[in-house]
Amino acid sequence: MTVADRRRQAQRVLFLALGVNVALTVIKAVVGVLSQSLSLQADALHSLTDAGSSILGLVAMQWANPHPDRDHPYGHQKFEALGAVGIAAFLGMVCFEILQSAVERLLHQTHTVTITGAELWIVILVLGINIGLTLYEHHMGHRLKNSVLIADAKHTLSDVWTTVIVLLGLIGVWTFNWDWLDVVLAFPVAALVFWSAWEVLKGNIPWLVDAVAIAPEAIHELVMTVPGVVNCHDISSRGMVGRQVFIEMHLIVEAEDIPTAHDITEQIEALLQERYGPARIVIHVEPPDYQSSQISVS
Repeated sequence: MTVADRRRQAQRVLFLALGVNVALTVIKAVVGVLSQSLSLQADALHSLTDAGSSILGLVAMQWANPHPDRDHPYGHQKFEALGAVGIAAFLGMVCFEILQSAVERLLHQTHTVTITGAELWIVILVLGINIGLTLYEHHMGHRLKNSVLIADAKHTLSDVWTTVIVLLGLIGVWTFNWDWLDVVLAFPVAALVFWSAWEVLKGNIPWLVDAVAIAPEAIHELVMTVPGVVNCHDISSRGMVGRQVFIEMHLIVEAEDIPTAHDITEQIEALLQERYGPARIVIHVEPPDYQSSQISVS
């Protein structure tokens, strides 16, 4: 499957997620208003940001063309990471809104939660749909090696846990008339949302700041197995393994002519791409007296 095919499939998954999240937002908002449940209204807000993150993911992937051009000679795939960071920002906004609403409700308790059995069954149905969407996005994200889909799946997973907590609170209200439980459970909901945001950031910031993608020692060990390689040093890498990495190195080979040296570098490139997936590799061949024991650039 080509990179373009993976992108098209990922876009279709995001369109599906967008439609589902819009529907769930409306359902949660209606039930939340009817029951006057703060936690369910907050959950509806979370689902709204799920829809927003799906839109953001679609926009990001539209820009994340893997092919280089004159203005972006290294391709456009960092737009996907930017989209994932934008999703994390959405999650942070949700966390703040939930906490703010919960504190205001605790200080000024003016509403009584009234939930019916039918409304509880609707929330249970919503939970089941959320779980199915999360599993599907997670599966397709890893299958297509798409960071936006994986980030969106994390966002949807946080919505699953949010709905679980909300459901437990509503059951408490319905069974024991514990109105305070609806407000108290808003705080762990906020904690789950914050954790999801952190996970998304942790997975994408290294790509944006060009953190090392592959340990130089691992590249050195692999390159030195190629016949004809005498020395390999000043190795650097960036990108994301499995999606696209950029590798640079200085190399000394045992060759009498340029075609032989070229054949050796071709073998190295093929070996690295087989091990680490799509890669753009720059190899600087040097004369024998340039040997160095410095594997990394530092």
